[in-house]
Amino acid sequence: MGAIDGRDSVGQTAEETAAEEAPRRAVRKTPDGHPVIDGYLLAPFPWYGLDEAFTGPRWLMQVGTAADGAVEHGALGHGDEPSIRTESGSEKDRFAAVVTVAAHPGRRTADGTGVLEATSVSSAAWLAGAGLLNVTWPGQIDHSLRDDWLDQQTETAWVLADDMEGDDWSELSLPVDGEPTPFRYRESEYGWVLAGSTPAGVHLGAFGRGMSAYGLAFSAIKNIEHYS
Repeated sequence: MGAIDGRDSVGQTAEETAAEEAPRRAVRKTPDGHPVIDGYLLAPFPWYGLDEAFTGPRWLMQVGTAADGAVEHGALGHGDEPSIRTESGSEKDRFAAVVTVAAHPGRRTADGTGVLEATSVSSAAWLAGAGLLNVTWPGQIDHSLRDDWLDQQTETAWVLADDMEGDDWSELSLPVDGEPTPFRYRESEYGWVLAGSTPAGVHLGAFGRGMSAYGLAFSAIKNIEHYS
């Protein structure tokens, strides 16, 4: 009998299966020694990942915080954990990372000493584009030149994210919590990037390679600990 309501033949959801596999993986920690999951648990917004149709590995990536320490965004990985591309350009990684960005207008920091910029779909597109670059290695350049290449490509990703209606982007509709949702989508030789907004008060970005973006669906994560 096939899966029913996202459950496999033994009655487990994809998140429950990931939870069982978690003890086999080392607990990820930040440079100061705290478990990475702590940052995710502090977020005042829902995290999004691939829905139950995806039954592969799920894993935490990292969160981003504002100057006052508030969690602003973060990413969740699905599939193979990507390794930086080899010099020969060969790659076997099949992964999709989902970026969740808190949607808010410009506002003052909690301590009143600064101003936080408003977030938008462009914010999600920028974070997704930068995330893809961080796991990309162009085989035609030397190790010593990668930083220069990364700076140049990161600036390009920023420019593209700032022009979401430009010709470099196309339209793509994907389910979010079961509802068709419009996204902006682009491909490059290194992978793909997409970005859009949800009614849940967050912007979504995603990037990946080896997995087609056209068959993805997103949903709010019920228990983020299933990714740890």
